[in-house]
Amino acid sequence: MAAVGAGEVQKLAVLFERHHRGLFRYFVSMNRNHELSEDLVQDVFFRMLRYRASYDAGQSFTAWMYQIARNASVDQAQKRRGEVIGIDEFTDHKADQAPGPEESAKRSQNLRLLRQALDRIPADKRELLVLSRFEGMKHEELAAVLGCEVGTVKVRVYRAMRALEQAYLTVSGEKTA
Repeated sequence: MAAVGAGEVQKLAVLFERHHRGLFRYFVSMNRNHELSEDLVQDVFFRMLRYRASYDAGQSFTAWMYQIARNASVDQAQKRRGEVIGIDEFTDHKADQAPGPEESAKRSQNLRLLRQALDRIPADKRELLVLSRFEGMKHEELAAVLGCEVGTVKVRVYRAMRALEQAYLTVSGEKTA
């Protein structure tokens, strides 16, 4: 990103290739709309180009990028007030070996229950889980994105995991609502 900030705008293509899939998964996880998510990914890269001078090479690029993504998502949500935000796709369906039919069915059922559970928790908790667990962001990076202390992030992630656990138990029938 430092090279882009220095005027080598063509280097943005390298960043796009490296990060567009993760951003797409993040947006789909938050809004459940593939077309909107594609538009938001493009918007993030346009914003990165527009605000390239604000990038601080001493800070985490990933945190900076997801802060821009978060802002783009909030801006879009304000335009689309009243729509339900959920999660649909949040995993790459890659496997080292093809699972058997029984294992495949069980995994599919578990993913369906997990999606339902994620839909039941508040959007702020869902966002934390998507970024920390599915996108692999470190607590320090999340703190930079959210503008809070690392300890606060740890507590919020813990609470989000507990909320997800309770929602999963409810949707799986292991706990009555």
